[in-house]
Amino acid sequence: MKKLLLFTFLYSITIVTAQSSCNNAVNLTGVGTYTVSGITGTAAPSACGLEYGIGTAGAWYKYTPTQEMNVTVSTVIAGQTNDTRIMVYSGDCTTLACLVSNDDYSGYSAQVNFRSSANTTYYIVFDNKWSSSGFQFKLSESVVVPDRLSFTSQIVSGASAAYNNCIVDMNGDDLDDIVSVVNKTKIVISHQKPDGGFTDVTYTIPSTIVEPEWSIAAGDYDNNGFNDLLYGSSTGVTFVKANATGTGYTIERKTQNYLTQRTNFVDINNDGKLDAFVCDDNGPNRYYLNDGTNMNHNRGGLGDFPSGGNYASTWTDYDNDGDLDLFIAKCGEGGSGVGGNIDELYRNNGNGTFTNVANSANLAEPSQSWSAAWGDFNNDGYMDTMIGINSDTDGLNKVMKNNGDGTFTDVTAGSGYENITDSSREYVTYDFDNDGFLDILGAGNTIMFGDGNFKFTPNGNPYNLNIYRRPVGDLNNDGFLDIQSGQNILINKGNSNKWLKVTLKGVQSNRNGIGARVEIYGAWGKQIRDVQSGTGFGNMSTLNTHFGIGQANAIAKVVVKWPSGKVDTVENVTPNTTLNIVEGSTLGVSDVQVDKDSFTVYPNPSHDLVNFRTEKGFLPIQVKLYDMNGKIVLQKDVVKNSISIKQLSSGTYLLVANDKTGNSYSQKIIKK
Repeated sequence: MKKLLLFTFLYSITIVTAQSSCNNAVNLTGVGTYTVSGITGTAAPSACGLEYGIGTAGAWYKYTPTQEMNVTVSTVIAGQTNDTRIMVYSGDCTTLACLVSNDDYSGYSAQVNFRSSANTTYYIVFDNKWSSSGFQFKLSESVVVPDRLSFTSQIVSGASAAYNNCIVDMNGDDLDDIVSVVNKTKIVISHQKPDGGFTDVTYTIPSTIVEPEWSIAAGDYDNNGFNDLLYGSSTGVTFVKANATGTGYTIERKTQNYLTQRTNFVDINNDGKLDAFVCDDNGPNRYYLNDGTNMNHNRGGLGDFPSGGNYASTWTDYDNDGDLDLFIAKCGEGGSGVGGNIDELYRNNGNGTFTNVANSANLAEPSQSWSAAWGDFNNDGYMDTMIGINSDTDGLNKVMKNNGDGTFTDVTAGSGYENITDSSREYVTYDFDNDGFLDILGAGNTIMFGDGNFKFTPNGNPYNLNIYRRPVGDLNNDGFLDIQSGQNILINKGNSNKWLKVTLKGVQSNRNGIGARVEIYGAWGKQIRDVQSGTGFGNMSTLNTHFGIGQANAIAKVVVKWPSGKVDTVENVTPNTTLNIVEGSTLGVSDVQVDKDSFTVYPNPSHDLVNFRTEKGFLPIQVKLYDMNGKIVLQKDVVKNSISIKQLSSGTYLLVANDKTGNSYSQKIIKK
């Protein structure tokens, strides 16, 4: 007892005199409980992905394991009530890269898990953003076991910005890029290079007034071929719009002042133009309808609880009727009054109205569900869901099976989630190991690997992930999905399983194909994905559609059901490829849906010139021709109502004609 008291006394003296900066951080000698007498040292170099910015002071520690270990640093100690935040960095004191961080893991206490490498120094920093008072923390270790799926860490220099949680193609080459918002007037896009690596490009934009502190979404809402951004902040939203060449951006700051949470781009009224949906934390939700020129503010009909509590919105077709429905995960503490904490499911009635059917569907959950992962976990063609928790005070995680009749059954027991109390804001589902079954990225810095029968198994070791910043995409174009964690990206090492990537280009539907249902058929039966902008709580992940097919050697067919109602089918698709599908490109020539009131083409088939006969004021000024793989093979201005296709090889092509107002129509042509 005396030795313990003496150690504590001497250790406390050491902390007081030697935790003021990175260069004199206290060396943690191993597992145990340590005392922080107060936070009075140099501030952390960055907020490390945490909301609300950096504190003005920090308490610095360093830890150097002699072997590879799983490490936990926690202030979750009985009787301790101080409000703490933890940030862990790798590198050296000249250049520190954020590894993991946490705020409010349980109540006001914080906890991080990370996988350490032998003889590598890690810097553990507590800041005074909420309190400078003293507290205790615990450091524990566990032995690393074999991984089911491994990742390697790669630092992306351009992704060191404050808000770096967006993966999406920004230059129209179908490769996922990384978008990092530096401040109100600057963004950095790390463009993925075809041969690997990234090219960082800095863009200066007009002041947005707001930053995407709560969420970010991406989509091409003006259908010009380049994705735009939607910032969700504590004081409303801003649209960041790409120009016609994708080389610059303008902004539209909306005047409505409100606390946003999840933002989405989605075609709410199915007119071929993306609208924006925004969860309002303190009142009925907001949405901005796109009239082709302006994004017009609306409120009501899609989550109307008077005091809000709306945290994450997911747009998916749960009842397979061809239109998008809306699920809203609601915080258990959000929205004062009875009902403000109950999750909602809005069925799309197909006539511009929506009805909350959560009670009859068995999805009216009262848990603190900041987000939910929606996907077909058992490959039966219906979207299931895992409703995750950000706190266990009002219930635990729930896995819900879609019965195909508008109702859901709780299948949590035996799923692997029944006893998990770890929490997270972010829950998303992808097939990370390409075995043909969806996995879930959520709490505990792990992937829960699905088996296709509602059984999920965690990886043997935690991954080094920021609890808030973890968008998903294929960042080296190898067919395996990677995860961004702030400035670090976790590159999926992969395995021998095969895959398919599908990219979409809408013509009558929105350019991204957001809201489309993609189905693939083969030895596994049927897999489905819905194309979505904005999943989880605040991140933006790839708009490319990804499937794993295990060891299957063939894909019988791929079916795309577009928001317009068109259906494209491609048969006998080769595994381990990217399939580019343009809306309408696989319809038979005699079945092409042409707006005969707008234009026709003749002769068809043609050897050289294709002429346009236009009606109803439609005046095509430019055309693009796509081959049957979705590749643009010709782009020309229309001169005297005709174009030449002489240079094309014989075959069938999709012709897309555009007028100066942005209207576009398509049909098949045959080159003789």
